[in-house]
Amino acid sequence: MYTYEIVATYPHDRNAFTQGLLFDNGILYEGTGLYGNSTLRRVDLTTGEVEQQIALPDQYFGEGITIVGDRIYQLTWQENIGFIYDKDSFEQVGQFHYSTQGWGLTYDGSHLILSDGTPTLYFLDPETQQVIDQITVTMIDPVDQIRKPVSQINELEYINGEIYANIWRTDFIVRIAPTSGSVTAVINLSGLLPAEERVAGTDVLNGIAYLPEEQRLFVTGKNWPKLYEIKLRSVP
Repeated sequence: MYTYEIVATYPHDRNAFTQGLLFDNGILYEGTGLYGNSTLRRVDLTTGEVEQQIALPDQYFGEGITIVGDRIYQLTWQENIGFIYDKDSFEQVGQFHYSTQGWGLTYDGSHLILSDGTPTLYFLDPETQQVIDQITVTMIDPVDQIRKPVSQINELEYINGEIYANIWRTDFIVRIAPTSGSVTAVINLSGLLPAEERVAGTDVLNGIAYLPEEQRLFVTGKNWPKLYEIKLRSVP
């Protein structure tokens, strides 16, 4: 079990219903959701200003994003369609289909990893977007010590050989072993956003981004006014 220490706080667009968050070559990218308000955007970390964005058509609810080379991949929630964009221009250069819902998306250097809100994570070939493997995420229940499936897996980030995942409607992030699906750690982010910042429309914790060159970890939430850089602290 881990808790956190806040290293720095940055402004975040309170109208951003954050579904995907990541850094690529030090640049922050964000995917947002809601019908009629879904976007892909490039964001200035320091100011929170949107430097570039493209809106999804109103019939699509944007979800997780990831980057492979010069391509950005973005899921949609219930439409079974993912979009592929040129990383620099945000021009749509393709799309792909999947049979589940789309929630979170990340890249492990070889595969796209997709979550759909169930305990299953799907590994996709980035070229064909076809499922080539899958795992079931499980953890040992602290009460009865029985290994059980973990559901509501949402936004994903691949960090140092593990998959970090938001658990929807909670203040928890889990770390998952990609070979077995076993949860190796739980991160409790309760109290991260102060109560006075939780106005009408403020939603749940969601969004994990990592700067590997500097080993810096960032998190935010849907319609949060802040993005936080944090350090993890183990709980004795």
